[in-house]
Amino acid sequence: MNNKIIIINGPNLNLLGEREQSQYGSVTFDNLKKKCIEKANELKIDIEFFQSNIEGDIVGKIQEARKNFDGMIINAAGYTHTSVAIRDALDIFKKPIIELHISNIYKREEFRHKSLISNIVTGGIFGLGSEGYILAIISLEKILKNEN
Repeated sequence: MNNKIIIINGPNLNLLGEREQSQYGSVTFDNLKKKCIEKANELKIDIEFFQSNIEGDIVGKIQEARKNFDGMIINAAGYTHTSVAIRDALDIFKKPIIELHISNIYKREEFRHKSLISNIVTGGIFGLGSEGYILAIISLEKILKNEN
């Protein structure tokens, strides 16, 4: 079984627990990372956790991931709605990708309703809080198992 995944996080997610707790909850970014690593270890998955506020860094990480990872979970945050560059990099990845959003982007401001990446990812998880990351890890593990 292929079992190496990367979790990519976009802008402002490093401030989880500090910002808009009504939308994003009180779990800090470090606690979220710890919970994801624990779940991955339980499932015998190797994970890398990455966050950047810089679009080009995210594009570069997606490009590098093609060689080193079997699947990807991405919370592109605000870039979900604006970045053709991230969308194009994801399209080149050619392996399972789960799009993730802590809040339900379809219950928020109108400009957040359009995801530039939804039509190229394998699936999506929206509005389930930080627990969505755990569900995404479990889902991606199952997807990778079935591909072999």
